[in-house]
Amino acid sequence: MKAYVTGAGGMIGSHLVEILHEKGYEVVGSYFHPTVDLKDIDQTGIRLFELDVRNHETMKSWICDYLPDRIYHLAAQSFPVVSWKDPYYTMDVNISGTVGLFEAIKEAKRLHPDYDPHIVVISSSAIYGQALQNYSTTNLPKEDCPLLPLSPYGVSKAGEDLLCYQYYDNFKLKICRVRLFNCTGTRKIGDITADFTKRAVELEKKGETKLVVGNLTSTRAIIDARDVAEGLIVLSEKGQPGEAYNICSSHVFQMHHVIECIEKVTGVHYELVTDPKLLRPADERLYAGDSSKIKALGWSEKYRYEDTVRDMIAYWRKKLD
Repeated sequence: MKAYVTGAGGMIGSHLVEILHEKGYEVVGSYFHPTVDLKDIDQTGIRLFELDVRNHETMKSWICDYLPDRIYHLAAQSFPVVSWKDPYYTMDVNISGTVGLFEAIKEAKRLHPDYDPHIVVISSSAIYGQALQNYSTTNLPKEDCPLLPLSPYGVSKAGEDLLCYQYYDNFKLKICRVRLFNCTGTRKIGDITADFTKRAVELEKKGETKLVVGNLTSTRAIIDARDVAEGLIVLSEKGQPGEAYNICSSHVFQMHHVIECIEKVTGVHYELVTDPKLLRPADERLYAGDSSKIKALGWSEKYRYEDTVRDMIAYWRKKLD
């Protein structure tokens, strides 16, 4: 069984190629401007190569030649802040890049009538946007939540999500789309868990305990990237084509819990110092979703948040040594 992962140079993609290989797949991944250190990926038995998903002719040639059985489309401009600075690039990668992949699969199916791959595309919970404010911890948003994105990134992922349905309905591509909520893990940069675990290790090396923080009262559910990867594989095997699936941790907590877990892992009690520069003008009160739909297919979380923090602390200790 041949698996192809776009965005293999991203945090989730880097874990996905490893897990697919462990499960016995023949694995190929492409990357462009990777956000992880490719040397961190165990590439034993895995082929990685550079490919910009906006290079439609190269993508078409690759798909038509390799004919992967499972396609996981993770390549994206995935930073909301970047989308405000460069919405053109964001739309180009996330929408045009997705169209290019789907058109390549269409061409492969035309040339090889028996070819019928299963495709999983990662969209984002950012497509829900403003609508999330109408929910609570006792009433989490399901896949029928309205799409009201609040950033160019969110709009681009909403467009990608709708493209998935359009190509499923019009061209019968077997596509499942994933609406992913907060996710972290080793190799991650630029989120609260990655930033705080890295700072904790830097303080550890200096023998200091003063930890600079922002808003710790917002409520989030943060899932491990390895659990996300397992969910993507479950959808490629059992998901209903044309359907959307939330993937989100069922453990909802305030950001104070991040510090509590780091303190438990390191054995250090930190002096917290709030930096006004780290406080956003508007911070979502709640950011979590209902994953019961994918759980009905047999998927479940294996990693507690504390487990994830422990692994990230170990990662940064090694990386910063």
